[in-house]
Amino acid sequence: MTQPPHPHESVNGRTVLSIDAMGGDAGPSVVIAGMAQSAARNDDLHFILHGPEDELQQLVDRRKQLAGRVEIRNAAGIVRMDDKPSQVVRSGKDTSMWSTVDAVRAGDATVAVSCGNTGALMAMSMLRLRKLPGVNRPAIAVLWPSRNPAGFNIMLDVGADVKADPSDLLQYALMGVSYARNGMDIARPRLGLLNVGTEENKGRAELKEAHELIAAEAARSNYDYVGFAEGSDIPGDRVDVIVTDGFTGNIALKTGEGTASLIGDFLREAFKFSPLSRLASLLALTSLRRLKKRIDPRRVNGGVFLGLNGTVVKSHGGADATGVSAAIKLAYQLAQNGFNERLAARVASATAQIDTQDKTPGSEGEQST
Repeated sequence: MTQPPHPHESVNGRTVLSIDAMGGDAGPSVVIAGMAQSAARNDDLHFILHGPEDELQQLVDRRKQLAGRVEIRNAAGIVRMDDKPSQVVRSGKDTSMWSTVDAVRAGDATVAVSCGNTGALMAMSMLRLRKLPGVNRPAIAVLWPSRNPAGFNIMLDVGADVKADPSDLLQYALMGVSYARNGMDIARPRLGLLNVGTEENKGRAELKEAHELIAAEAARSNYDYVGFAEGSDIPGDRVDVIVTDGFTGNIALKTGEGTASLIGDFLREAFKFSPLSRLASLLALTSLRRLKKRIDPRRVNGGVFLGLNGTVVKSHGGADATGVSAAIKLAYQLAQNGFNERLAARVASATAQIDTQDKTPGSEGEQST
């Protein structure tokens, strides 16, 4: 079988992504269906697919969009959703997830995509790819439907690590800004630090310290810091990037997903209430479809692991083919923009600035980046 090109080589404009076929709740058929949807839209997209070769080959052969565009790498083991990350790291070398991340580590693919166990994927990615120099804690960034012209805001961290000290929150800010600039083409992102209120006297001591650090770095790193942000700003148009710790971010993410599902259920119930309401639903069909598309979590499926020597996109475990395709689209966009190289340069610059200031006489070790 022909080996795919190195991700930084241009061979007929090909972009190679590494896909974990076995991580999702619905099995490999849904993952491969999502790949086929993406392949139909991007002629230059190629895949390295990881999992049991015999099973995957049969599924791939049924999708004409994937003909000649998939290399299958056999991996018999599967990481289950209830597997402990520490256990997977110790004994997961034969799994599809390990193989998926290793393809990025080897330079065979630019971005890894998996629907699997989030904790295991982060632990494995940190082990195989390692953290970028200067990064203390990696973060998971997600796109959140919003009132902004782009239609989304970026929020991080949403679960990579439940703890974050002030310097971690500053690094999240810099990584989020890089994501907004290189992934969403926002030249000067607006950034807010999530808190219980916008007043400067509110919040925990570490948030107030992070507030000062992030504000001091804004001019040098070319972003607008709006100060503290509230929960209502997450889907709003006041900021482009929301920074928080993984504990708070994950709760907010799951709350948002649950609320979107609840609203959809309430709308369906309301329009089934009477013959007149059913007629109203027909009259409002176009508007309802637009609303569904706008709040559909499948459209923004894909959390990006930031702060590693390689890009990893985590798809929702319960994603259908449309959701998997959305995660692949995000991975493709990041690959096209050379995102991880730019992120590494930003982190390195900030780290160098910190080191310089720490060594400056009279600086008292103050961090402004």
